[in-house]
Amino acid sequence: MSDTSKTILTVGRAMDVLTLFTERNESTLGVTEISKALGLSKAVVHRILSTLLEKDFIQIEAQTRRYALGPAALKLGLTYLDGIDVRRLAQPILHELVAATQETSTLSIRSGWTRVYIDQETPSTDIRMSVQLGHPYPLHAGSSSKALLAFLDPDEQEAYLSSGPLQRRTPSTITDPDELRTELRLVRERGYARSLGERQEDAASVAAPVFDHRGTPIAAVSVCGPLKRFEPKIDAAAQALLEAVRKLSAQLGHRENGTAPPIGR
Repeated sequence: MSDTSKTILTVGRAMDVLTLFTERNESTLGVTEISKALGLSKAVVHRILSTLLEKDFIQIEAQTRRYALGPAALKLGLTYLDGIDVRRLAQPILHELVAATQETSTLSIRSGWTRVYIDQETPSTDIRMSVQLGHPYPLHAGSSSKALLAFLDPDEQEAYLSSGPLQRRTPSTITDPDELRTELRLVRERGYARSLGERQEDAASVAAPVFDHRGTPIAAVSVCGPLKRFEPKIDAAAQALLEAVRKLSAQLGHRENGTAPPIGR
């Protein structure tokens, strides 16, 4: 094999390793898991991980010695996200929501069986919520996750619910599949999801999906804040949110003509 062929093979394997992190429910992977999933020897996996670690595309957790995506991967991903129209279109919407609610507004997209924040707008209050952009969260934990999961194709939604034990983020996270199915039906009926400490303790939020011209939920917008302050105004925040996502969905070509369940019905 020529040096060029060896280089191409090595790069391809490295890309396979990085891609594997995006396809698993777990945010961390071990050498053995990667080796079995890709059919590579542990020695080869170690060499690939060492290179990716050196370039900051992955990082290693000190306590578990397991690997996770690193800051270079996040930077690459956010550079890609900068080109997504929905993020640009949503920025004034997020600003309007902050002005209306005096709470943080966020934009999320789905990534496989996870959901990531790609933008946020925060109020000028002394105490305010702030989210971690680019970090993957389970597709069932929190209002933004439930807003996306509720409007997936039924077969795809069921595949997720049947994929295995659902991760518990807090004591309030819904992890029973039947209970979650009931919750998702409610989300579809009212057009938005609520969370009282389900993803993060002492935090509350409402979120609604953003639909494209095909009626596909391509993003979720949320309003969130400290639980004790936000809970009394959760209904008002939900109404402001529904108006915001209607406007954003319309800009993406969505029409409430049966291609997707009407929002706020």
